[in-house]
Amino acid sequence: MNAANHMGFIVASYAAAVVAVSVLIAWVTLDYRAQRRKLADLDMRGVARRSAPARPERAIEQAKEEA
Repeated sequence: MNAANHMGFIVASYAAAVVAVSVLIAWVTLDYRAQRRKLADLDMRGVARRSAPARPERAIEQAKEEA
């Protein structure tokens, strides 16, 4: 069996895989940035995460002043 007969399929398959992985990486990167912005906004408004201990009021005011 000659590999040259199937070269078009092989190249197209690799190209499709590279495109798919690139799209997934871009999607995850954009989503990560959006989630970080949302968390920063909630943190500035004083909304605490359930997994994090509540911050004292002084720390909240200090965070608002820095923004």
